[in-house]
Amino acid sequence: MYKFFKRLLDIVVSFVALVILLPFFIPIIIILKFTAEGEVFYFQERIGINNSKFQIFKFATMLKNSMNMGSGSITLQNDFRVTLIGKFLRKTKINELPQIINILKGDMSLVGPRPLVYKTFSAYNDDVQSYIYKVKPGITGIGSILFRDEEAIISAISNEDPFEFYKRIIAPYKGEVEMWYQKNCSFYLDIQLILMTAWVILFPKTRLYEKWFSNLPKRKF
Repeated sequence: MYKFFKRLLDIVVSFVALVILLPFFIPIIIILKFTAEGEVFYFQERIGINNSKFQIFKFATMLKNSMNMGSGSITLQNDFRVTLIGKFLRKTKINELPQIINILKGDMSLVGPRPLVYKTFSAYNDDVQSYIYKVKPGITGIGSILFRDEEAIISAISNEDPFEFYKRIIAPYKGEVEMWYQKNCSFYLDIQLILMTAWVILFPKTRLYEKWFSNLPKRKF
């Protein structure tokens, strides 16, 4: 029943959101078309359910060849590859909204672990890699909430390769919390995570999630 209601929620919410947001997408599309490199959408292969692959939809926020520039798959705070309009879209998470199409297609859910590119997925240990995508990846989830400031965390280091820092420090804990989600997943938890996502966007410094989800694995950094 949980899977049925989760999919029903995905379809209803994403369809209504697409209808409501379509008029707001038009000016964003026009601005993107006539700024930076003229790219509107960004398509990238990500890891999905049962470790299958799919193409994720996003509004373009970085230079076209960004994966082969700078820190590659790791985005830093004030990353030179992010365009001017891209900074606004990323800060407000508007760049993620085209993933509504991925939800309607069945590639993703509203709530779940973030779909990663293979390189960052490979930073997880074998146990996490084999288990984390037993559920569909999501637009938001516990990992997205706890690591909303991931770019700032990685940018704060000065003497280590960004990906090695991600692999050594961030990936182990992120894997723990995503496993926590799967062990505790329920329709009620999904609703909580959707509400908490809205809350942290409005109040980025909040730590309310520590009270809502008191049994989370303890953060070690």
